[in-house]
Amino acid sequence: MRASGEAALDPPPEREVDVLRRAVALVGDRLPPGWSVHLAEQAVGSRGRIDGVADLIGPDGAKAVFLIEARRSLVTSDLAQILDHLRSNNLPHVDRPLPLIVARYLGSSARAWLQERGVSYADVTGNIYISLERPAIYLRDRGADRDPWRGPGRPRGTLQGPPAARVVRALVDVAADMSVPDLVRLSGASTGATYRVVEFLEHEALVARARGGPITHVKWRRILERWSEDYGFQRSNSVSGYLSPRGLPALQENLREAHGLRYALTGSLAAHRLAPYAPAKLAMLYVDDVAQAAEELKLRHVDVGANVLLAHGRYDVVFDRLVHDDGLAYVAPSQAAVDLLTGPGRAPAEGQELLDWMEEHERAWRR
Repeated sequence: MRASGEAALDPPPEREVDVLRRAVALVGDRLPPGWSVHLAEQAVGSRGRIDGVADLIGPDGAKAVFLIEARRSLVTSDLAQILDHLRSNNLPHVDRPLPLIVARYLGSSARAWLQERGVSYADVTGNIYISLERPAIYLRDRGADRDPWRGPGRPRGTLQGPPAARVVRALVDVAADMSVPDLVRLSGASTGATYRVVEFLEHEALVARARGGPITHVKWRRILERWSEDYGFQRSNSVSGYLSPRGLPALQENLREAHGLRYALTGSLAAHRLAPYAPAKLAMLYVDDVAQAAEELKLRHVDVGANVLLAHGRYDVVFDRLVHDDGLAYVAPSQAAVDLLTGPGRAPAEGQELLDWMEEHERAWRR
């Protein structure tokens, strides 16, 4: 498997035909012994031009025919139209051709959109997904997690920074149709930042709205998973490890008794009250002042063996819509989920469990 980002060492394909050739060649390189793929560039089908036609042939001679659309760049919102074009196109003497979408780079949202619909894809960085019953094959590989050829300037494909975090959290936490001005007021982000985030989420097919109208559909789980690519508990904050000598129950009791300490529990402890996964072994907290929190909570700084992580940074949104329960303050479920998805050890698995619970109990946490 090619390491993530390795394709950045290669020159980017400048023409769509180059994208087509390189992506199909990568598929061929990853086929098991006895398999082959044969590419014919350009064809004319019943609905117009087709960028390429590929025959995928198994060891027993069984064959699948792919009609290919090749793009230098695309966004998730382009995919429905592309897929409709491929599925409605036919070639003489070809029974039930399958769509295959190739691009210079396919982002995570585009890959998820295609996989949900069972559509094969390949990009030039090595992200590949092909799943067929006849001939029977499941081929999947991982390439770059980010576009290695994106040039300098304002990053279009990102949810980085506190303003984006405010918009994401507001969209996810509140279950209501809202206009962009409503979202500006609710999130506290600037008008420009809010429009940029909404536009990006539209391109990723993660929100929907009528032209000039309110946002009416929010794929909140996919938004949180996409946000976790740009925000992480440890990589987006200054995090220090501490030891609570008498364990996490003592830490929780000290939090109940602390006065004037602004904090928010996240991670396993925040998830456990909603979706118990396993006994929490690591406490994750956001605090305003790490030194003050460590002193009041009777914590000892350690380099290894920490059972408490204290985080401090620029993301004040972590304190928005706190949940108070049994004398303790917890981050909102949306924040706990993204912190777990990007946390250490077993945290990502706990994050998926929490997201499952959130899907089953959406009315219990979305306002």
